[in-house]
Amino acid sequence: MDESDVRNLLEAVKRGQQTIDSTVEKLRRLPYEDLGFAKVDHHRGLRQGYAEVVFARGKTPKQVAEIVRAMLRAKASHNILITRADQKTFAPVRQAARAAKLRAEFHELSGTISIERSRKTQGKGLILIVTAGTSDIPVAEEALVTARSMGNRAEAIYDVGVAGLHRLLEHREKLAEARVIVCVAGMEGALPSVVAGMVSAPVIAVPTSTGYGSSFGGLTALLAMLNSCASNVSVVNIDNGFGAGCVASVINRL
Repeated sequence: MDESDVRNLLEAVKRGQQTIDSTVEKLRRLPYEDLGFAKVDHHRGLRQGYAEVVFARGKTPKQVAEIVRAMLRAKASHNILITRADQKTFAPVRQAARAAKLRAEFHELSGTISIERSRKTQGKGLILIVTAGTSDIPVAEEALVTARSMGNRAEAIYDVGVAGLHRLLEHREKLAEARVIVCVAGMEGALPSVVAGMVSAPVIAVPTSTGYGSSFGGLTALLAMLNSCASNVSVVNIDNGFGAGCVASVINRL
């Protein structure tokens, strides 16, 4: 439930379309609904402007589906996003969405599941996702799906790393158009510094675990990004496409 949901509920009471008792019943699940194994934070959209996102890894498919059903019962307008999921998790989630006459979509590369309930655009500009290589696309797609689920216009440019900078330079106009850029890179993690030096927008750098032995599972890229000489670079954790997409969304609303 977000601010618009609360306003609509109060307007319905004012017009006599909703009774006080039924309104109290709808608000009863705030601030959270206790499922025993999880406490679903229905209040998060109202506090933070975007709904709780379900991290599927470590949860059973049944647990994820029950959380999704609780979100659907709340009758809120926000989209539902599940990260780090697989086909086994998707099956019961898709059934839950169908029961609510909604469509769940599985984004196989990133392992995300999205259920669209609103197409309202809340971001002020373009969030651009840029990757150094094709191997970075799964993390980039997680950022892309996250940004779109949170009501932003988001686009992606893939495989424009420092091994062939001429590929990046072809997209200078799109880079300049972006209000926020999420830059995803493994190996030596150099691309965010290059991109940040070309634009005035904030650049959120995402190190990935892509690389050979001395990349240490993304640690080399992480340290390189933390030591960027470009002052408009901020860094999230290794392979954390969701975190980058979420922060980009917050910035894009300011």
